[in-house]
Amino acid sequence: MKNRLLPTIKGYRILDRYILGKFLSTYLFGLAIIIVIVVVFDYTEKVDDFTETKASLRGIVVDYYLNFIPYFINQFSGLFTFISVIFFTSKMASQTEIVAILSGGVSFNRFLWPYFMGATVIAAISFALSLWVIPVSQRDCVEFQRKHIKRNMTLAYDPDIYRQIDDGTYAYVRGYSPNLERIPYFAIDRFDGSSMVEQLDAAGVTFDPETRRWSAPRYTIRRFVDGDEISFKQYRNLDTLINLDARELGHVESLIKTMTIGELNDFLAQQRKKGADDVYIIEVERHARFSYPFSAIILTLIGVSLSSRKVRGGMGFHIGMGIALCFAYIMCGRVFEQIAMSGSLPAWFGVWLPNIIFAVIAVVIYYKAPK
Repeated sequence: MKNRLLPTIKGYRILDRYILGKFLSTYLFGLAIIIVIVVVFDYTEKVDDFTETKASLRGIVVDYYLNFIPYFINQFSGLFTFISVIFFTSKMASQTEIVAILSGGVSFNRFLWPYFMGATVIAAISFALSLWVIPVSQRDCVEFQRKHIKRNMTLAYDPDIYRQIDDGTYAYVRGYSPNLERIPYFAIDRFDGSSMVEQLDAAGVTFDPETRRWSAPRYTIRRFVDGDEISFKQYRNLDTLINLDARELGHVESLIKTMTIGELNDFLAQQRKKGADDVYIIEVERHARFSYPFSAIILTLIGVSLSSRKVRGGMGFHIGMGIALCFAYIMCGRVFEQIAMSGSLPAWFGVWLPNIIFAVIAVVIYYKAPK
């Protein structure tokens, strides 16, 4: 009765169980070791901040590290997958197991099947983490860092924030922080072409996150013609609803990382409607969440094709070349993402280009692999 479940899968054999088990166990073991090392070094670096800001043990463990670990796993999933494949496949090659498998009538394509099963499982988990799990977990993690890690306390918000809220309409906020009960200064500027036609400004402004209304005890409205002020009036009890959420006042890079894919799509549509300048950054984030999980499959094909040959350098040669290729992939991805964020490349092209390049490399190495 032992292992009755897996053999019922059509085409699933002992060889597949052996390779898939080696693949996933090596991946999980390597991941566990790296996570422990990273957590220890990270805690050592931040322990002074935790002590000075009186962070609770529950906050450190639950709000920070349990939310940080899924993010770390997903960021380096492709690298861990690649190293795992290189490691145990090189070991099989050095022990002439692969020669025996191919000599026994198993084709190289059939030999790849359990590898792709493992890579597909890892890619599917990465998809789920990228689209839904990590954005939710990052909310508590980002909030914890803002409260208890000194270098993150002032990074979330600029002292002067300018956001486009509609065609020709901009909001300016000075000195915003979610810890403040009142915002020191708030203004709405309306333009006709390049000329300002009206400005509303107020001090001591409050924002209600439930109704999304901005309120102030006093405010003024100035009107302009050809750059010259023609009227100045003061009013009481500002209570206005504008197309601006307080969440949008933070750095957009930090904000979008806390959005699930549905929220990100809605936010992208909203920013496009406003004609905002940060649309490229949001588009890059959206495409990256779909493109990055595919790296597990591409790097798996490269890893198997590269390490299945028995060479004089042995495992060290395979691991060295494999790590060089993997870091080249990661660097290539980061470079093209930054170019796409600047608007110099279409977002989809900049994000997917590394996958395209290394997919071609994978196919070339695959055709040169011993069969």
